[in-house]
Amino acid sequence: MRTIECRRVKVKRNMDLIRDILAHVEDDQELDGYHFKVFDTSDFPEHTEDEIAYHVDLLIQAGFLRGDGGNLDAPTATISALTWQGHEFIADTRDPGVWDSVKERTKGLPEVAIAAVWELAKAEIRKKLGLL
Repeated sequence: MRTIECRRVKVKRNMDLIRDILAHVEDDQELDGYHFKVFDTSDFPEHTEDEIAYHVDLLIQAGFLRGDGGNLDAPTATISALTWQGHEFIADTRDPGVWDSVKERTKGLPEVAIAAVWELAKAEIRKKLGLL
């Protein structure tokens, strides 16, 4: 039996990076569902390749991105497009004021689920639209 080592460092979820990845995918005209890309530190210079790959893989698992998660043959996840859910999340968090408000409201918490972050963004939008 042969042992294969896959180098992947455990990292914590970073909601700013999640939002940045989704916005980057939305802006990339080549990511149309038929072409695949791998993001690296040239796309997000303030993050390591392990952080980027981990978050892309999480976004694929969560249904925000279409792509192929990493595996032993290709440990880096590839992206082909945003899903409907990915488009909705980035639309609800695109406004910097909304995003800053969400971050302020979650400041001090050790971690917040993406569903809670999204609900806070939706509440901020409803407030801006005078629906609350």
